[in-house]
Amino acid sequence: MFSGKSEELIGRITRYQLAKIPTQVFKPALDVRYAVDEVISHSRLKTPAIPVTTSDGLLRAVEDRTVIVGIDEAQFFDEGLVDVVALLAGAGKKVIVAGLDLDYLGRPFEPMPSLLGRAEYVTKTLAVCHRCGGPGLFTQRVIPGDDLVVLGASGAYEARCRRCYDPYEAHQPTFEIVEG
Repeated sequence: MFSGKSEELIGRITRYQLAKIPTQVFKPALDVRYAVDEVISHSRLKTPAIPVTTSDGLLRAVEDRTVIVGIDEAQFFDEGLVDVVALLAGAGKKVIVAGLDLDYLGRPFEPMPSLLGRAEYVTKTLAVCHRCGGPGLFTQRVIPGDDLVVLGASGAYEARCRRCYDPYEAHQPTFEIVEG
């Protein structure tokens, strides 16, 4: 979170659009944090996007004339996304994927690791640690919850460096001693 992944995707897509190359951008339908039909970065850059519920739905929505396919928040797609991206690339389309490679517990967040292993090029963007300003490699959940996917932005998650990251911080019991 907060590393500029969506911003990087938007920037790359925008350059192709300026060159009049046919593009399509997709996002998971469950991600309605800023807009239903746009990818919007935390810094408010945006591009139109088609919300889809499955990787198969994404594949069916890609138009023949499309040359560049952008996919945001890939970690929210099913593992079929790996095969869909391979099919699109095999058909000659350039596919640009943005997503988190680790979940809030610091584990590989599929399908991103599988996509990374098959990519010709990988750009890893890091956030700035919200505690010390170091390289924010990890996504720290700061609200309680055990679900793997909890949509949120500021207030629910923080970027943390290796030293400041504690995957179980949000699960720590809090209490107050009151003298009476």
